[in-house]
Amino acid sequence: MNAGADWSQPLAACPVLALRDVRLHNGQRVLVEGLTLDIGPGQLWCIAGPNGAGKSTLMTALAGLRHVDGGSVEIDGKPAAQVAPSALARQRAYLPQAVHDTFSMSVLDAVRVGRHPHLSGWGWAGREDDRVVHEAIRAMDIEALAARDVLTLSGGERQRASLAAALAQQAPLLLLDEPVSHLDLRHQILVLEQLAALARAGRHAVVVILHDLTLALRYATHALLMAEDGTALHGPAAQVLTPEHCSRALRTRIVSVSDGVHTALIPDGATAPRPFTQDPNP
Repeated sequence: MNAGADWSQPLAACPVLALRDVRLHNGQRVLVEGLTLDIGPGQLWCIAGPNGAGKSTLMTALAGLRHVDGGSVEIDGKPAAQVAPSALARQRAYLPQAVHDTFSMSVLDAVRVGRHPHLSGWGWAGREDDRVVHEAIRAMDIEALAARDVLTLSGGERQRASLAAALAQQAPLLLLDEPVSHLDLRHQILVLEQLAALARAGRHAVVVILHDLTLALRYATHALLMAEDGTALHGPAAQVLTPEHCSRALRTRIVSVSDGVHTALIPDGATAPRPFTQDPNP
């Protein structure tokens, strides 16, 4: 995908997504406490951390689909909860961790769903809508699947169809929960290259949840690293995704391996020190 191609450009200016002293709970357990940060155009944020740390819960709050337990989530200074659903759908695209298809439809029609926020009151798609849909299908390498029933797809194929629908939405803010979890390595790289290109073009902000620390370090401009005790680090990816910080958050010793050009973060199996207690960028 050409990041400069007009089909991929958002139809609205990219808003600043801001968290102001956000607190999130799961029952009595604190997931996030006092989190303040700004997510803006040109940035690709990675949210990383162990299972159960609250990554997906936080993502639903960022998408305006869950109320926070304290503080606020704001879009260009306005609480996300006060943004009309129709306007919110034109500003942000949200892809949950799992997509559950309840009825049969073609892959082409599944991707067309992404155009809904831009259709007229009658719901009629035009030539431009069709062009955007076909370009998104091409970008996610699912052209050969366009006529297939989504119920017949593998997990990775369905995930790419969902990503194509998110791209077809042409929203400037992309919130994607584990977008490469079911993909083979080639398609993981393809998807992350596409998202990084959109961010570099400066008209999108992208937030992804990733478990692969090496891919996160390679593609993210910024990172939010969550731990099980509710503490979190956030800032430039290279400062947050260090072996020390990752070891504390994941409670597994992480080491850095480099060939002089590329750096990988891998586990060495040892017990890690207790979680961190402060943000590197207070």
